[in-house]
Amino acid sequence: MLRPVTPFASVLLEENPGSMTLEGTNTWLLQAPGATASVVVDPGYEDEPHLSRVAAAGEVELVLITHQHPDHAQGAPWLSTRVNAPVRAFDPTLCRDAPPLTDGETIEAAGLTLEVVHTPGHTPDSVCLRVTHDGESATLTGDTILGRGTTVLTDLGDYLSSLRVLAAEPPATLALPGHGPELPDLATTAREYLAHREARLNQVRAALSELGEDATPRQVVELVYADVDKSLWAPAEWSVQAQLDYLRRTR
Repeated sequence: MLRPVTPFASVLLEENPGSMTLEGTNTWLLQAPGATASVVVDPGYEDEPHLSRVAAAGEVELVLITHQHPDHAQGAPWLSTRVNAPVRAFDPTLCRDAPPLTDGETIEAAGLTLEVVHTPGHTPDSVCLRVTHDGESATLTGDTILGRGTTVLTDLGDYLSSLRVLAAEPPATLALPGHGPELPDLATTAREYLAHREARLNQVRAALSELGEDATPRQVVELVYADVDKSLWAPAEWSVQAQLDYLRRTR
């Protein structure tokens, strides 16, 4: 069911719940009141029932992808063909009939203004999208900031820089994430993420002191994430690897 969140943003939840996707992937439909077509952000997997519901919601002007993971991007070619709309992403290999997104670019579509903010760290190609219309604004955060919990990383240094950019957003900017519920204040959440990452880094530093500098990500996870469900240890290893890489680069 399409759920309105703001006068210009509605969400259609894909039925793909899981430990990494929370309730499922949020496919966002952006459209100013009175506009004849929408911008679809993150179509999700190549899940034809879900994509058919997206297509049935109305004319589509443009499909945007926040990052390369298949639970956000895989269904874009199918949807593009179905609704005859181009696909744009920061990664040029994901684009169809349109150029890649660029940092700081402004897009006018569906009666809205969208600004592209390159926010690497979760993936190298991750972007957020600032959306404004008639004095109101919101930011789509993909997996850079989730509606609940924290995200997996590929590069901690990049991610900390991205969080600092988002922490400077105006107060009470609504965050529209790729998974989980919307958040009322993006800057506050970004600052909370920064504090969490610093706390985790301190835990990893302490683990290395105990285990030795050559400890593997798995050894660190078993110590630092001992109170976390073991089903989440595999993705935790990815984040720990990013933390170890960061600490070894910056020490």
